[in-house]
Amino acid sequence: MGWAWFTDPDYWASKLAFQRMLAALYLVAFLVAANQFRALLGARGLLPIPKFVARVPFRRAPSIFQLYYSDTFFASVAWIGVAVSAVLVLGLTDSASLWVSLVVWAVPWVLYQSIVNVGQIWYSFGWESLLLETGFLAIFLGPADMAAPVPVLWLLLWVLFRLEFGAGMIKLRGDRCWRDLTCLYYHHETQPMPGPLSWYFHHLPKPLHKAEVLASHFTQLIVPFALFAPQPAAGIAALIMIVTQLWLVISGNFSWLNFLTITIAVSALDSHLLPFTPPPLTEPPLWFRVLVLAVTALVLVLSYRPARNLISRSQLMNYSFDRLHLVNTYGAFGSITKTRHEVIIEATEEPELTPDTVWHEYEFKGKPGNLRRWPRQFAPYHLRLDWLMWFASLSSQYSDSWLQPLAEKLLAADRATLKLLRRDPFDGRRPTYLRARLFRYRFTTPQEHRETGDWWVREPVGRALKAGRLGPDGTAVAAE
Repeated sequence: MGWAWFTDPDYWASKLAFQRMLAALYLVAFLVAANQFRALLGARGLLPIPKFVARVPFRRAPSIFQLYYSDTFFASVAWIGVAVSAVLVLGLTDSASLWVSLVVWAVPWVLYQSIVNVGQIWYSFGWESLLLETGFLAIFLGPADMAAPVPVLWLLLWVLFRLEFGAGMIKLRGDRCWRDLTCLYYHHETQPMPGPLSWYFHHLPKPLHKAEVLASHFTQLIVPFALFAPQPAAGIAALIMIVTQLWLVISGNFSWLNFLTITIAVSALDSHLLPFTPPPLTEPPLWFRVLVLAVTALVLVLSYRPARNLISRSQLMNYSFDRLHLVNTYGAFGSITKTRHEVIIEATEEPELTPDTVWHEYEFKGKPGNLRRWPRQFAPYHLRLDWLMWFASLSSQYSDSWLQPLAEKLLAADRATLKLLRRDPFDGRRPTYLRARLFRYRFTTPQEHRETGDWWVREPVGRALKAGRLGPDGTAVAAE
């Protein structure tokens, strides 16, 4: 049996670019974990990991934190992930042996797997599974002096196909506005975390919004099939996806989803589009070839349910069919919210509540609050609490487990929690009472923006949490 087909030097440059970009996203993911875990998942966090692992067995949530947990240990894991990712970004293992390459790339995958599997609702987003699925395949690409294994390249194309086609199908099966091309009349305004240009995108002429939807349907429902065509067609399809993802990058904050999609698409570019001459390349040993084929067979077997899901009328979105997130199903925004609501948390230092009580708002880093504050760019960095606050505005089912504990942490002026916010109106002092109100937000019109300087207009529509104070046992007690 000949093995000439097993590696392809035409993908040497794209393999290196893919590895560098993926390592950079790993670095961001571990940095997010290191900076935010204590308030969200720490021993005294909103959803403590020790309580989670006490009720969820290892087989359902494989993680090194099932064996031992402390905040110091979690911080060490996260910073080790940052360090290893930085080593990979800098290419310090490029000249290492094949065994070293396998081990080094496996480290961030194992560590991030451990974080995601105990991350609960804070780590319930599709890009977590996408990073793990892609990171698993990256383990088997080999060092820089070896050409890319063709089976792994095909598996990356399969990931990209499911990601794009799944997103397209969930739209066709979902909200009617995707079929009548009007979803982007609303989406730029109502998306979880608008970016600096979202206001401008929202005010594009409606025919351009329809053109955006058509372009999305073309890229997600037709272009993915060209990924499996001969070059240069496959590379051109990948370039179309890259351009589309860059459009999404500048129009909103979707963590590293768009950046990771671009990274996977880069792996489909061969020497036609990345004309770099590789150095002399080594041939992989037989044991590695057998290992890659075994991994390929495993992925194909595990692909049955995700593939069936793509054509199912009851298509699942962002779902993992195995505990290690090896092969997943993806999709986003099958339905579009037409009206934006925001949960605004306020507190006061006054000793008693009266009709004249003055309330002060807590300001978050990314989610809308202050009407005059221009939305910021945070992606690929992920503000997990800000994103969940958007879900909390949709339904209490998304916040039942953590919104009340958040209120208690703010009433206690918990330092770790306050670090997740942009501004604490009390400068670290404990307020006496806290409440959360629901507001309807919309972008200002161009005329309103010229006259007021505001980016948003809002009006109160209800209550998310009753006004309360901190009781003797550290839990919130309703005051009205």
